[in-house]
Amino acid sequence: MLTILGFTMIATFLVLIMLKKMSPIAALVLIPALFCVFVGKGAKLGDYVIDGVTSLAPTAAMLMFAIVYFGVMIDVGLFDPIVRGILKFCKADPLRIVVGTAVLAAIVSLDGDGSTTFMITVSAMYPLYKRLKMSLVVMTGVAAMANGVMNTLPWGGPTARAATALKLDASDIFVPMIPALAVGLLGVLALSYVLGRRERKRLGVLTLDEVLEPETETVLVGAGAGASSDGDGTVAVAKKTAHTGGPGTGSGSGTGTGVGSDADLSEADDDFQGLDPHRATLRPKLYWFNALLTVTLLTAMIMEWLPIPVLFLLGAALALTVNFPHMPDQKARLGAHAENVLNVSGMVFAAAVFTGVLQGTGMVDHMSKWLVSNIPDGMGPHMALVTGVLSIPLTYFMSNDGFYFGVLPVLAEAGQAHGVSSLEIARASLVGQPLHMSSPLVPAVYVLVGMAKVEFGDHTRFVVKWAALTSLVVLGAGILFGII
Repeated sequence: MLTILGFTMIATFLVLIMLKKMSPIAALVLIPALFCVFVGKGAKLGDYVIDGVTSLAPTAAMLMFAIVYFGVMIDVGLFDPIVRGILKFCKADPLRIVVGTAVLAAIVSLDGDGSTTFMITVSAMYPLYKRLKMSLVVMTGVAAMANGVMNTLPWGGPTARAATALKLDASDIFVPMIPALAVGLLGVLALSYVLGRRERKRLGVLTLDEVLEPETETVLVGAGAGASSDGDGTVAVAKKTAHTGGPGTGSGSGTGTGVGSDADLSEADDDFQGLDPHRATLRPKLYWFNALLTVTLLTAMIMEWLPIPVLFLLGAALALTVNFPHMPDQKARLGAHAENVLNVSGMVFAAAVFTGVLQGTGMVDHMSKWLVSNIPDGMGPHMALVTGVLSIPLTYFMSNDGFYFGVLPVLAEAGQAHGVSSLEIARASLVGQPLHMSSPLVPAVYVLVGMAKVEFGDHTRFVVKWAALTSLVVLGAGILFGII
């Protein structure tokens, strides 16, 4: 019964948020509460929720202060050179922008933390997507998949959990998997190319000279802001005076309605503040201090000098104090990022209800045991393949802790009974990470969709099929290379 209720609860949650019948926060709270009553353990709901909140509180704290820290770094211009470099590479070409998103997310993922990866990637790429009216779910999907592949780094979490659960060396698990993971990353880049071509066909291409002309800042305004497409598919262009940062006058091109009012340009300007080279919060004299502080912070994370929430708490306090020594300025920066902080932390604590009920009622244990018990005996010698396939849905519906510490040891024991080594099982367990990074139980995904202003249901509908395909590519490469 608990097995059926567990799967039903997860399915109900996904259907409701994908159909936008409920907001993610409401669904994460109300659905598990209702199912807890169905199970007959409504009296213990409070204990389950407190246990879930307690387990996720450090994560929520980390996200809150990480958002403040990287928000301040964006405000002061630390990532502006990255944005300019990407713009030069992309040349207002949707195909290059999508591929650039994947490359940037993969590079930044080297720090091992999904939340920081998404904050940096979205901050750099969001203005470009908005300027060209590109699909924002393409950005979130590509970033999540690239980060999912890179999340298998030994300091990223899953590999360390697998090593701990099976008492293995993390390097023995990860190093042989590098060729398969490299193929998976190439698969993400190939998919980015395909999605980029689709966006290019839909929107057309502008040259860099058309986007950035001397003495002016060129703003690409979509139809919603008062511009329209030209006959050849390119987007109408409006210009504003760069040295003032304020709106000027402009006209549309093609057959559609042009940009003819200051209000239109002001609205567009709000969307592109991330690239405004004259914003008041820039601190060019402190650039190298901020760069050194960020490198030190990421190094401390990788070396585990202090818990990550503590590092971001200290980093945010130091960044605010040095860059904005006056109290009103500090309050203004905190206020500017309060919406993101509230959305993400609220989502994390709501997810604590979901995970608390799943684990507290025993649904997770019954679901995993049911899955393992239904593996045919003939599949015993192929337990590595079975583990790889199961990791795709299980790491989506469960936390990494639940899968690696609850399910993986059972799978490894079943594999050993048929002569399959624990190392092969551990490597196969990493296959599902590209999909896992878009799981509703992963706090970082709410940073991604929140900063990108994308509905979680829209992101889920778009990314699930492509992320599952990426996971299968990694699994196939692992089998082909004899790693799994």
